[in-house]
Amino acid sequence: MLTKPPAPRNPLDRLTLAGLAWGEGTYARLAAPIGAAAFALYILLTAFTAWVLPDTNWDMLPYLAVAEEGTYPDPQALHDYAYSTVKAGVSAGDYAALTDDGGGFRSHMTSNAADFHSLLGMYRIKFLYAEILSTLSSVMSPVEAMRIVSVFSVLLFGAITLWWLRSEGALALAPVVAAVLIMADFGEAARASTPDLLCSALFLAGLYAYVRGREVATAILLFLAFMARPDNIVFLAIFAVLLIAYRQKAWGALAGFAASFVAYFAISHWAHHPGWWPHLWFSSIEQHYNMNNFHPAFSVTAYLRAFATSLLRAVSMNSWVGVSVLALAGWYTASRAGFRLDRRGGILFAALVLGVLAKFTVFPIHDTRIYFPNLIPPFLLLVGPLMALWSSLGHGERRVGLHVIPGDKP
Repeated sequence: MLTKPPAPRNPLDRLTLAGLAWGEGTYARLAAPIGAAAFALYILLTAFTAWVLPDTNWDMLPYLAVAEEGTYPDPQALHDYAYSTVKAGVSAGDYAALTDDGGGFRSHMTSNAADFHSLLGMYRIKFLYAEILSTLSSVMSPVEAMRIVSVFSVLLFGAITLWWLRSEGALALAPVVAAVLIMADFGEAARASTPDLLCSALFLAGLYAYVRGREVATAILLFLAFMARPDNIVFLAIFAVLLIAYRQKAWGALAGFAASFVAYFAISHWAHHPGWWPHLWFSSIEQHYNMNNFHPAFSVTAYLRAFATSLLRAVSMNSWVGVSVLALAGWYTASRAGFRLDRRGGILFAALVLGVLAKFTVFPIHDTRIYFPNLIPPFLLLVGPLMALWSSLGHGERRVGLHVIPGDKP
């Protein structure tokens, strides 16, 4: 039979239950400010970590080089500048790791300015990041400029996320969003001296503007996100197709795509980008030492091998696949309960999910940072339906918890 759980007799049990009840009641009353404070603390700790414990990665060298090409037009002088700048800005151990891998790629680039210079087209295309570094480097150390950009990107991303949650009346879910950020390797992206998090912050701001119907801001911010990482053109193309197919009025997003589409070809030509297949070959098949006039014949076998290898690594070594599945599970749960996204939000959610799949298909690389811009917005879109679901459960019939005594029949 069913019966109420027996009242605790042990004083320690009663004290524990009283403490839990007090904690539950306190959090229920102060969920929004507690959630906002916890999330803000997490963002501040991440920004602090990005400044004091930055990740020293090899990409720092070409990014610093493209930022000062105008000052050092000679490849050897530019090479010397990039390496000496990084040497002055990182520890001796970190510099050794960047320049000596026992005769491999890094060792070769340390001693060969021409080959190093041939790689810059793949970095020069991140135009906005390079220009920001160039501007900041005139008033501070170039390595510190990279850290400043990372810290700013963390704070901007956190501020936009909190503002989005506040506008949805969902600050109580801020700790959950922080947990998703941890799973999505937000801290790793923050510590990296790359344009990924800057792109993500601008991208998130653009999507928030779209959700709120701020068309001018949508166009500007999505275009700026593209200028930080031009591979965002994949998402923008899918988003534009869905908006047109479903006849959703959103001229800001369409204008952002149109401007990015035109700029993509102009920047690719200006940057002397090697092209899709040579770049994919370098990133996912084999690191070629000199990208000048490197035009390998397209190979279906090589592409499929790169696709399979990257997929295996993504599933076993990275988090973006799991985070994407979690977002889909949240969408499915809310929809099954009758709390669905509105038309505008639903189109964006679909574009974000399809954008991840399309980006991996077009350029199969396993790193989570490549897909990070698309990982967090789906959860922010879902906070409205999930808060409505939570509210409906809270206002439903409250039932006394019962338990089944083993061996009894109901």
